[in-house]
Amino acid sequence: MIRLGIVGTNYGRNVLIPAFRNDPRCLVLALAGTDQARTAEIARASGIPVAFGNWEDLLKRADIDAVAIATPPVVQPMIAIRAFERDKAVLIEKPMSANLADAAEMLRASRVGEQIGMIDFNFAELPTWRKAREMLHAGAIGQLRHIFINWNFENRTTELRLRHWKTSAADGGGTLGNIASHAMYYIEWFCGPINELTARLSSLPDDPELEVNVLVTFSFPSGASGSLTISSASFLGSGHRLEFYGEDGTLVLANPTTDYMRGFAVQHARRPAAALQAVPVDPDPLDEGAPDGRIAPVSRLASRFLDAIERRGPASPGFAEGYRAQVLLDAVRRSHDSKSAVKIDDPVASELR
Repeated sequence: MIRLGIVGTNYGRNVLIPAFRNDPRCLVLALAGTDQARTAEIARASGIPVAFGNWEDLLKRADIDAVAIATPPVVQPMIAIRAFERDKAVLIEKPMSANLADAAEMLRASRVGEQIGMIDFNFAELPTWRKAREMLHAGAIGQLRHIFINWNFENRTTELRLRHWKTSAADGGGTLGNIASHAMYYIEWFCGPINELTARLSSLPDDPELEVNVLVTFSFPSGASGSLTISSASFLGSGHRLEFYGEDGTLVLANPTTDYMRGFAVQHARRPAAALQAVPVDPDPLDEGAPDGRIAPVSRLASRFLDAIERRGPASPGFAEGYRAQVLLDAVRRSHDSKSAVKIDDPVASELR
């Protein structure tokens, strides 16, 4: 039995606890938050034996084998590095940190003694996404020409104008850190490495502290190009849509609903077809009856994390993938600040190969 401690009482309670409990090899032993009384109440309601008002005390427990961390990105590096020092496996949320320097330190710490570290990039665990990637890699559209990504929605933090890491660039969040961090991983998961990008970031017109819009154009070594537009300030937005255009065809992966995970469908056409056709994808058995659409994909990540712990081998997506996403986030920020294109340079990852 692998004994798990969870740091973070929001995403931790709603997603991580049920996701890990889907695997019988895991015992969720402890929960840590920032308020002892509130954390104790959540732990009691969730059937977790031990509660802490801080993460330091949780990590001191010798009977905890692994830690899942779901805190603001500015806090995650110190927790993860300390956990590695205590020889605990770590699953961490995206983005892994608030800046590239801290992400590099986390990557280095994960390489000391071959620690087990994993990043919760969950879109790639959806059956529809895996089907789309399988088709692309099998040549369904031929050589890629362009990828267009449009993701328009309004999240609660923006709607209420909350001062929160999810709207604050300074804390590693805003729409860039909170939302575009997903795209920085999945674009390369689908299409391979980005080699150059140009970006602009913007806020609400009457509230410059809330960074809510991300616009990125990018290119691949093959000469293919892409564009990414994300807004977390779009009332009744059009949803999340990825369009892949190739020499021989088109593939679309789209979700028009307000649910982050549920609602995606795949469409495809190959020359000389006149219209896109739906691609059948079997329903996700893990999602049946789940109260939150994120539980099923995170359950798959949780099981691979437990596999890695049992075999003392690497986990995927690991800290290298998390660091790579941070490299791209940093490049987006630098492009916005300099108002110029940025070539992607990855010195730390090269150093550690």
